Amino acid sequence: MTDTTRQTHTVEKIGGTSMSRLRELRDTLLIGTRKPTDLYNRVFVVSAFGGITNLLLEHKKSGEPGVYASFANDDTAHRWHDQLDRVAEAMKEAHAAILDHKADLLEADRFVDERIHGARGCLIDLQRLCAYGHFRLDQHMGQTRELLSGLGEAHSAFTTTLLLQRAGVNARFVDLSGWRDEGNASLDERIRDAFAGIDPASEMPIVTGYAQCAEGLMGEYDRGYSEVTFSRLAALTQAREAIIHKEFHLSSCDPNLVGADAVRKLGRTNHDVADQLSNLGMEAIHPKAAKTLRQAGVPLRVTNAFEPDDPGTLIDDLPADSAAVEIVTGLDIVSLEVFEQDMVGVKGYDAAILDVLARHNVRIVSKVSNANTITHYLDGSLKTLRRVEKDLATLYPAAEITTRRLSLVAAVGRDLSGLSVLTRGLQAIAAAGLEAIGATQGPRNVDVQFILDRDDMEPAIRALHSALIEKPQAQSAPPALSHAA
Repeated sequence: MTDTTRQTHTVEKIGGTSMSRLRELRDTLLIGTRKPTDLYNRVFVVSAFGGITNLLLEHKKSGEPGVYASFANDDTAHRWHDQLDRVAEAMKEAHAAILDHKADLLEADRFVDERIHGARGCLIDLQRLCAYGHFRLDQHMGQTRELLSGLGEAHSAFTTTLLLQRAGVNARFVDLSGWRDEGNASLDERIRDAFAGIDPASEMPIVTGYAQCAEGLMGEYDRGYSEVTFSRLAALTQAREAIIHKEFHLSSCDPNLVGADAVRKLGRTNHDVADQLSNLGMEAIHPKAAKTLRQAGVPLRVTNAFEPDDPGTLIDDLPADSAAVEIVTGLDIVSLEVFEQDMVGVKGYDAAILDVLARHNVRIVSKVSNANTITHYLDGSLKTLRRVEKDLATLYPAAEITTRRLSLVAAVGRDLSGLSVLTRGLQAIAAAGLEAIGATQGPRNVDVQFILDRDDMEPAIRALHSALIEKPQAQSAPPALSHAA
């Protein structure tokens, strides 16, 4: 890339669900009604087609094993072969629903066959190697996971390039997956080498969301790697803007809960709000990807991919012009309560609990404590929490340790000062016939959290959205409650 394009191009990411509607994207976002001169100075980072990564690795929600999980656990060495065949079929079905021209279909089929054949040969060789006692399969599973995952993004990027070229766009397939590549470049080196001869002003790069690199993206980010690739590419090339295209606008609430007419598009927010949303499982962007963009001074925008004329929501570092609740959302959690009468005045309890939670890879959403009780609100399964309980019971045999399935509902905004969100939120919850088990508000005034029974989450979200967003904010709010209730 040349310096003349460094401040004029955008780097844009398309997620897997949207990619499955690629023909619609061609007619809206990618080409639409644009003049030929307006097609370029846009770099697209694409995810695999919807469902493909689930087949390659494991189902993200159900945990049903894909090729990777079966390869790791299948002693008979047959199941993963069958699943790899299923991946090839699914890939061909995906691009057959998108490509029209026979030559493009043949080329896409050839691409899939070549990649699947290569991956199969690699896994067979790895199994043979690990048949010898000097080599252990578990030592190579990280690289295996990356190899398999990269197949999905390479396929979708290649298909997108074919579709656009057939429509007259000067699109270029940019493969960062390291396929049959020698060496072990860093992520920055991988990106710089791939873009060394690319001019976004005259061509449209279609880039794989997965990038093979020495850092091993999946080891730290697992399936969030595409946002890391996207953000690093935007930062390295000093993009004018980084844009994430979703199937919906970043809005004040889930329209399925409160109704499409009730939600409001944010339009503008900041990274602080984005971080709170990520903590609540409503991830606008991976926190570390956001950090990369923030440090590089590249603004982030979230848009609806199928409404290309709508500017979407800009995420930057600027404060709000006025105080307001921007989003109400919720998350299923499990509370872990450790009570011991002798805890008061004794150091070390909190550190020991955190150590056990880290060892079992349990994510902490929030926490509260008093003189003799520490309660963590966690995002994890009850099965895992049972192991945590067992370890804590060994550490503190006199403690009462309990877990409970609850929900956390939060009101989030860049500036909540002066709005008495805690007071008004509790009143709205009570008026809906619900009971808040707990509520917290930090001194930074960016979020207020309400703890409720698991079954009360959705009605509580509706009540809070109605009271705090749909109705005008109180101009003269009553005094706020204390920061913990």
